[in-house]
Amino acid sequence: MTDDLSETPMFPMARATGCPFDPPPELSRRMEEAPVSRVRLWDGSTPWMVTRYADVRALLTDPRVSVDVAQPGFPHTNAVSKARDAHMKTLMQMDAPEHTAQRRLLTSDFMIKRMEALRPRIQQIVDDLVDEMLAGPNPVDLVEAFALPVPSLVICELLGVPYADQAFFHRVASALVMDEPDPARAMAASEELNAYLEELVDRKNAEPGDDVFSRLAVEQYRTGGMTRREIATMGQLLLVAGHDTTAVMIALGTAALLAHPDQLSEVRDSGDPALVANAVEELLRYLSITHTEARRVAREDLEIGGRLIREGEGIIGVKSVANRDPSAFPDPDVLDVHRKARHHVAFGYGAHVCLGQPLARVELQVVYGTLYRRIPTLALATPLEQLTFKHNAIFYGVRELPVTW
Repeated sequence: MTDDLSETPMFPMARATGCPFDPPPELSRRMEEAPVSRVRLWDGSTPWMVTRYADVRALLTDPRVSVDVAQPGFPHTNAVSKARDAHMKTLMQMDAPEHTAQRRLLTSDFMIKRMEALRPRIQQIVDDLVDEMLAGPNPVDLVEAFALPVPSLVICELLGVPYADQAFFHRVASALVMDEPDPARAMAASEELNAYLEELVDRKNAEPGDDVFSRLAVEQYRTGGMTRREIATMGQLLLVAGHDTTAVMIALGTAALLAHPDQLSEVRDSGDPALVANAVEELLRYLSITHTEARRVAREDLEIGGRLIREGEGIIGVKSVANRDPSAFPDPDVLDVHRKARHHVAFGYGAHVCLGQPLARVELQVVYGTLYRRIPTLALATPLEQLTFKHNAIFYGVRELPVTW
């Protein structure tokens, strides 16, 4: 495969018509023929693209690469992300030791034991929303009626954000996770959300409760450890990522299962929590919703997959196609809820692995273990080929999912 720029394809690449759950075919071809090769981005830059599972995992643990978006050569997703990253630095853009210190502030809030302790409350939220669906109109948009409210309610309770303000943060969050063409509009939404969260820090400082924002207000803001803006910035990442990612997985995972009725029946009828947990991992692998992928820049010269990458060159680790690598997952294009798939990289890998993965896993286990059992006749109300997908969003998903029963 030549690195002649005239033959360097644009990234991201288009999915095949009629195959909404599969990575773009060009990605799969490159994994086979040129697993480490150049791509062209929106700004004309030509970073390296890494596609094979072993190489992606190696990239995500390599101390010679950086997530610092201020580094020359960093492969920005688009103009909006470049502007936002220059304006606001979160855990996702920090290297060690800064990243280590910031992440440590939140580790206890997302420990597996604590997330498991939330399972009964998450179950109640899911059951209540299913009750409301069954009592409401039929058909209904599963995204609006169920997929979005579940993680929104959970993350609001965990962080201490009033759920009554959900319409506000859904509105501003949509400008942050979509491919918004106007950087100024995205920046305005970010500022609006930060101002709201800074005010919330003040309220929590005055009347702390049992939630993440209260703890940060008392332990960090009162002591001078963090400013209001720093806490708000951290909260913005948690709030936006904490509801949108899981909402996308609930809806897209349901669409995938409805398109594979044999797999749906396995999940619905087994009654085995271990199988449901297994199905969650397989759906995470199969769908890999974060299709802006893992972006890095080389701190020094290094070799990946037999290719020399120079200091200052951008690198994109493509988790979605790595999760379809046959060397790691036999018959990778088959959805098999019995597959042992927990070693997928949908949550990333290494120091920057998703902080909220224990929460996401519990939420998805409760949802997949409840929704289809409670509504066994659940079916698409619109043919799969007529659904509209979020091809330009940070998280790939379905915009609406009309269902009936």
